[in-house]
Amino acid sequence: METFKQLSENLQNSLTKLGITEPTPVQTEIIPRIIGGENVLFQSETGTGKTFAYLLPLINKLESLTDNQRVRIIVIAPTFELASQINTACKSITTHKSALLIGGAPLKRQMEVLKEKPEIIIGTAARLVELIHLKKLKVDGVFAVVFDETDRLVKKEALYDTSALRNLMPAGTQIIACTATLNKQTKIFFADAKNVVMPPEDVLKKRISHWALYAETRDKIDTLRKFLYAENPSKALVFTSRADQVENIYRKLQFKKVECACLHAKTDKQQRKAAIDRFRSGKEKILITSDLAARGLDIPDISHIIQMDLPSDEDFFIHRSGRTARAGKTGINVVIGDEWEMRHYAELEKKLGLKVFPKELHDGKVMNCSDIPQD
Repeated sequence: METFKQLSENLQNSLTKLGITEPTPVQTEIIPRIIGGENVLFQSETGTGKTFAYLLPLINKLESLTDNQRVRIIVIAPTFELASQINTACKSITTHKSALLIGGAPLKRQMEVLKEKPEIIIGTAARLVELIHLKKLKVDGVFAVVFDETDRLVKKEALYDTSALRNLMPAGTQIIACTATLNKQTKIFFADAKNVVMPPEDVLKKRISHWALYAETRDKIDTLRKFLYAENPSKALVFTSRADQVENIYRKLQFKKVECACLHAKTDKQQRKAAIDRFRSGKEKILITSDLAARGLDIPDISHIIQMDLPSDEDFFIHRSGRTARAGKTGINVVIGDEWEMRHYAELEKKLGLKVFPKELHDGKVMNCSDIPQD
């Protein structure tokens, strides 16, 4: 609580309305550093509260300024989804005007938005560089720039635009960067920033319950349907490795009158946004997606992750599982797998130090295998 007391009354009231009463460990560590004007590069696990760790102290400073008719804070994100999520988070804690400027959206409309004099800009590097070169985005008043998911912003395909944007910032701009995975390239790019590595919170082990549900490949979708009926999850994200299976699962569930939405790599931007918005708001309780389509997806309050296959890459398993149990909450991760996948799940259980509970569907309920009465 001492950390939040460093913030303005406005921000403290906004946090109370959101039901946030205590800072997460990363917020306790980073908020005072940013208030103190440090350049900081920090690493913290997915779902630990990194966005508010930088937004709260920066908006706190913004509130103390008198000349707010120009851009003061810039946040760069690697994807449209993450930029949009940051913008939503920003609007939840302040009335200071923010604008979302991302590639792929109409340039003319974004120029009109800039005429409304936003103070906080959130967007993708290439589009921001373009708008600065067109003299539509003026950065002379910027006091801080944030690089979110830096591991992706400094990758080969994004590095040129990220560097160009950083070089366009005024001298003395406070540099803040955050990531879930801190690599050598990131450390080199932000050599002038203090490195802060938060100890792992072991979300995967401590806050997620791991379940195994056996099903032959041909029975998996029907098993999913029965599981959804038995569990009635408040918000479930269903993963499949194969993009072509997303539509197949969606259609079969729809045919059985199970309300759901789907997301795959070929979903156009408008449909994608509509599906995510419905899922985020709770209008749709089930979202089916592929690993690729889910990149950058950060939806609060997901109660269940359902994996329709076991990915060959354990990082994908961790990434999928980590969509639940965010910001101190708990969640359930279920793998629906055949015999081969169950064997590999057992290997993964040992490797990652997890405790996996075998489950069965019995009389419309999800039960521990050991609790099912034997005939």
